[in-house]
Amino acid sequence: MDITKILEDLRRERQQLEEAILSLERLAVGGKRRGRPPAWIVAAQQGEVRGPGRPPGSKNKKAGKTKKTGAADGSEEG
Repeated sequence: MDITKILEDLRRERQQLEEAILSLERLAVGGKRRGRPPAWIVAAQQGEVRGPGRPPGSKNKKAGKTKKTGAADGSEEG
């Protein structure tokens, strides 16, 4: 791998880290912000950490409890 390419990658990563640090410092300072905070900030303040996926209680219904119609499965002749 070329040394200049490595240096470019490291500089790019450093810039991203500096931007992330600045953002976190602004959040830490607090102050009065106008408007509604983003959902991820509210969740972080409440200690709630959720991953992607369905919300609790939204599982599929059991197959045995669904109402079957004769026309839908083709068993009814008419």
